[in-house]
Amino acid sequence: MKVELFDYELPEDLVAATPAERRDESRLLVLDRRSGAVSHRWFYGLLEVLRDGDLLVMNDARVISARLHAVRETGGAVELLLVRPQDAGAPQAGLWLAIVKSSGRLREGEPLRLRVPEAQVTLVERKGGGYWTVSLDDGRVPPGAILKAGAMPLPPYIIRRRRRLGLPAEMPELDSKRYQTVFSRRPGAVAAPTAGLHFTEELLDRIRQAGVETRMLSLLVGPGTFEPVRTRNVEDHCLQAEYFELPAETAAAVAGALRDGRRVVATGTTTCRVLEYVARSGRWEEQSGWTDLFIYPPFEFRVVGALITNFHLPCSTLLMLVAALAGRESVLSAYRTAVREGYRFYSYGDAMFIA
Repeated sequence: MKVELFDYELPEDLVAATPAERRDESRLLVLDRRSGAVSHRWFYGLLEVLRDGDLLVMNDARVISARLHAVRETGGAVELLLVRPQDAGAPQAGLWLAIVKSSGRLREGEPLRLRVPEAQVTLVERKGGGYWTVSLDDGRVPPGAILKAGAMPLPPYIIRRRRRLGLPAEMPELDSKRYQTVFSRRPGAVAAPTAGLHFTEELLDRIRQAGVETRMLSLLVGPGTFEPVRTRNVEDHCLQAEYFELPAETAAAVAGALRDGRRVVATGTTTCRVLEYVARSGRWEEQSGWTDLFIYPPFEFRVVGALITNFHLPCSTLLMLVAALAGRESVLSAYRTAVREGYRFYSYGDAMFIA
């Protein structure tokens, strides 16, 4: 299957540079995957499409301040994006896998001086493709303090759009709050599970009071989720593995919903991937590990009956997952409708509900 089959045209002015003023005041495009019919709502009206007895599963991953600015001994600027700790279960650890960008050639063992805080990062081992193992432990400043001092790792398209609008590229006060979900708990992600950004505590309370069961899991979103597909054929792309944790209560709730014939609603492609990965193991119990499950058409969904998701980049693995659930032609038709209706796209944009 050719990657170009998942392409579409998007006017630049529809890329959201900032979130809606209130989380649940984003728009919601509803797509019936059986008929292809599209309707339009607001996210605060999510209960109009949820059912009594649904199980709503969300990703509680919390984004870390993973972007660090450093200086070489030569004075050259270096940017680091921390991807994951060497021990995925210990996000405060000293050794990390990172994407390192510099105009000059870097060398193993080279120290880098962080601008904030006054600390040193050491390049330990070159891994290839711009990836390095780096040490955050310089003996003076604990790794946890370095993580707190970094910048929010916003997607490049948000930065580009802000600059073209004449806005500051970084808005720390805004992004530190709004590029996290209200239910984020598990630190370690380098990108937000953006479908969850639309929820407020008030909306979640109303959902639970209406008879919808809610449960959490964690998938620590890495850069692989957003890595461009550079192969000509979809099947030749390899998705980077990401760490997940499935709590016992969530596993039991999913097993119960499947047994009872109740609908499982995944909040985001990250949640969907964990659920479908675990389904293939056949073990609905507490577990953690790594998943590189790449979902694209055709795909047999064994768990997910409905999906809340944002609008995704052309030819991305995220768009391919959505197309696997709802059908490529129906999804692309819905995207064309969203463009005509002026929906806002990508991480800070509007949402879809696919049923």
